[in-house]
Amino acid sequence: MAKATRGFPPVVDAGIEILILGSFPSEKSIQAGEYYAFKQNNFWHLVGEVIGQPLLPKMDYAERKRMLLKHHIGLWDVVGACERKGSLDSNIRNRRDNDFSEVLGNARKLRLVAFNGKKAAEKEPIFKPRYQTVVLPSSSPANTMRFGEKLKQWRQIVSPH
Repeated sequence: MAKATRGFPPVVDAGIEILILGSFPSEKSIQAGEYYAFKQNNFWHLVGEVIGQPLLPKMDYAERKRMLLKHHIGLWDVVGACERKGSLDSNIRNRRDNDFSEVLGNARKLRLVAFNGKKAAEKEPIFKPRYQTVVLPSSSPANTMRFGEKLKQWRQIVSPH
């Protein structure tokens, strides 16, 4: 089995109103030290479309993170560390989930927790009593849903129904 790998710190500040939670960074992301670094992953394109700002992979990573925060969107993962061979969520073993207490304690304006895919959504019950939640189709290329269909559902993060 692969050795334990740690994920990334949260991209949050006190002004976030929306927190997007993924499962765990891909191998490509871990190597690059960036959330959603795998170019076939549609995360940055989806969020860019939703907020009306292009968040292209070629854009400086720090600038993409600043743009998220400017639009009151935070980003983190459910799993803080795990063993995994490859990048598939189904291969996650010996997971140690992140402790959300500090982030939630500081994010007083948080109203919506959005889950990027079903694996991340396994944690939905701990957020549901206090926040509005939405499970989004995974931005991963492993989810073969058409981009336009994904985008329709991702738009819920700015106008939940």
